[in-house]
Amino acid sequence: MQLRYSFRLYPDIAQQTALAQAFGCARVVFNDVVRARETARKAGEPCPSAGQLSKDLITRAKQSEARSWLGEVSSVVLQQALRDAEAAYRNFFGSLKGERKGARVGAPRFKSRKDARQSIRFTANARWAVDKSGRLNLPKIGAVKVKWSRTLPVRPSSVTVVKDAAGRYFASFVIDTDPAADAIRMPATDQSVGIDLGLTHFAVLSDGTKIDSPRFLRRAEKKLKKAQRELSRKQKGSKNREKARVKVARAHAHVADARREFHHQLSTKLIRENQAIGVEDLAVRGLARTRLAKSVHDAGWAQFVHMLEYKAVRYGRAFVKTGRFEPTSQVCSACGVNDGPKPLHIREWTCAACNTVHDRDHNAAKNVKTAAGLAVAACGAQVRPGSLPAPRDEAGSHGFSTEPRAA
Repeated sequence: MQLRYSFRLYPDIAQQTALAQAFGCARVVFNDVVRARETARKAGEPCPSAGQLSKDLITRAKQSEARSWLGEVSSVVLQQALRDAEAAYRNFFGSLKGERKGARVGAPRFKSRKDARQSIRFTANARWAVDKSGRLNLPKIGAVKVKWSRTLPVRPSSVTVVKDAAGRYFASFVIDTDPAADAIRMPATDQSVGIDLGLTHFAVLSDGTKIDSPRFLRRAEKKLKKAQRELSRKQKGSKNREKARVKVARAHAHVADARREFHHQLSTKLIRENQAIGVEDLAVRGLARTRLAKSVHDAGWAQFVHMLEYKAVRYGRAFVKTGRFEPTSQVCSACGVNDGPKPLHIREWTCAACNTVHDRDHNAAKNVKTAAGLAVAACGAQVRPGSLPAPRDEAGSHGFSTEPRAA
C-alpha cells in the first residue's frame, strides 16, 4: 500500500520566486496540451500523441522566442505537466465509457494562475535530494527548509511541491508501506464495533460510547465572518484585497486542518482497538442539499469514512458499509422487530414487542454492527481488500503533531 507523507516547506524569497516560475511554466504546458487537443478535435483530426506534444510544446517551444523562458525551469516539471494533462484526458474518456469508477469526470479545462492550488512534481531523474542538513534540494530552485515531523522510512520515487490557497508550501512524498511493520504496529484483536454517525454526536459506537462533535466550523464562524467582511470591503485588484484573501484562506485552512486531525486520531483509535468495523453508507451529497448542509459539511463524514476504509486495508481490518436504506433506526436491536419510521426529534423509544428502552443512536450503532455481520464474524479477514490511491490531502506537518498518515 502507498502512503503520502506531507511536510511543510519554508522557502525563502528567491526560492518562492523560482517556485512561482515553475508553477507558471507547468501551467502553460498543461494549457498548451489542452489547446492542442481541442484544436485537433475541432478540425476533425486525430489527437496528437504524447511524444509529438512533448516535441512541439516543450522541446521546440524552448527554442522559440515566445516560449524561451520554459528553459529556465527543470524539464522534468514540464514533462510531468504534460503527463498530468494526458492522465486527465484518460480519466475523462474512461468516465464517458463507464470504465472509470466514481463520479463522472468532465473534460480537462485550462488552469489559471489564480487557482487555489498550484503544484509541480519532480521524479527521480530530476535528481532532487535531501541533504545532510535536512533541506530539500530541488533542481533550479535550491535547498528549501523543511519541517520534518517524522523520518521517511524509504526513499520516495518522486516529490510533489504544493502551494495552497493560504500561501503555504508543502512537499508531498509517496511511500510504499511495509506490511510486516504494519502488522507489528497494530496486532490483531478480537473486538468489533458498529458506528452510527450523526450531528448531535459525531459518532455513537455499538458499545454505548458517544463521541461529541467538535463543530470546528461553527466555533470559527465569528472569526471567518469578520475576515470575509474585511475582504468584501477591499478594492478588487489591490494588494490589500490579496492580503485579506490570504487571511480568509488561512482561517479556513485552520478549520480544515483541525477537522482532519480529529478524524485521523479517532479513526486510528478505532482501527487499533477493533478487528472489524461497520459503518452506515450515508448519502452525504443528498444531506448536503438540505437545511442541515452546513452541519453536514462541518462534520466531514465522508473524509472520516474514507480514513477508516484505507486504514482498515493497511492494517488488515475488516471494514463493511451497510446499505443506506437499512432501517437501523427502526429495528429493535434486542428482538429484531421493526417499529416503523420515527421522527428525528425522538431520541429515545421503547420497543412495542419486548419493552426494551433504546437510545436511538446507540440502537442504530448496534444494528449497523449486526447488519455488517461483525457480531459473529470478527475473524480479521478483509471484507473489502484492495489497494487505495494515496489521498492528495494526506499530511504531516500542518501545524499539528501527527502520525504517519496513509495514502
